[in-house]
Amino acid sequence: MEREQGSGEFVREPLGVAGRITAEESAPWPVAPGRYRLVGARACPWANRVIITRRLLGLEDAISLGIAGPLHDERSWRFHLDPGNVDPVLGIEYLREAYEKAVPGYDDGVTVPAMVDVASGKVATNDYAALERDLSTEWREFHRDGAPDLWPDAGEIDRIGEGIFDDVNNGVYKCGFAGTQDAYDRAYRALWDRLDALSGHLSDRRYLVGDTITQADIRLWVTLVRFDAAYHGHFKANRHKLTELPVLWAYARDLFQTPGFGDTIDFEQVKQHYYGVHTSINPTGIVPDGPDPSGWLTPHGRDELGGRPFGDGTPPGPPPGNERVPPLT
Repeated sequence: MEREQGSGEFVREPLGVAGRITAEESAPWPVAPGRYRLVGARACPWANRVIITRRLLGLEDAISLGIAGPLHDERSWRFHLDPGNVDPVLGIEYLREAYEKAVPGYDDGVTVPAMVDVASGKVATNDYAALERDLSTEWREFHRDGAPDLWPDAGEIDRIGEGIFDDVNNGVYKCGFAGTQDAYDRAYRALWDRLDALSGHLSDRRYLVGDTITQADIRLWVTLVRFDAAYHGHFKANRHKLTELPVLWAYARDLFQTPGFGDTIDFEQVKQHYYGVHTSINPTGIVPDGPDPSGWLTPHGRDELGGRPFGDGTPPGPPPGNERVPPLT
């Protein structure tokens, strides 16, 4: 998933199967309900972006969801939560098997999310950014009634999203996997400068772009929701906890309590993955018992800022029974 340059800076490896699934019938991978299985993991923020998008747009019947467990080894993400350690639709134990079917001798990173063609067992694409955009555009015919418009201002969403990706989504990894003090210090400063700017931006508006939830909010939120459970301690992104940042904490709780967001999160799997897999950072593999997640359900007060979460659309219904996560207690 990552490597270090001579500077000690974390660099995310290129995607290994960056295809597209489009509405063109002649496309190598055409849109077709029931053809593909989205493989994600509750632990992974990149997968979470696409899982939330699928939920909000109501594509559960068109695209099935497979969940890899939080633990994996050098062979890749593994379906160790499923009976017999095998995905019930794809019939594989390790996600690498689907990558190797797509690219014989595949030797790049095995990542989630991955959209897998069920019939052939091949990964069609693991390009999370293209997937979240294409689910909104190329799959429009199969959206639920009342699906929100997640791209009302694509230019502004991409502009703000670029900074979120560089300094926040990827920024916490740059802190955690830095190979030198200088590399860590640069990443740490960029992360907190960006979070401070985002806090200021959100101090008088409910959402990042316009008055509705957009893809920009999804991109930021998947890092915020994992911040105290993993990034603050495990990745040394520890100037403050999220719970100590009034604006961002309220913003994150607002979205957590919005259908399609909090109902995709399993904090135990998040901690099991980060603390259990990254042995170079946490060699003992000990998973912390805290923090207490019950605060995510406390009042946030953000509705006083106005806004219409789903615009002219409606909230999604409850997730399918086999996709539900444990409730917070």
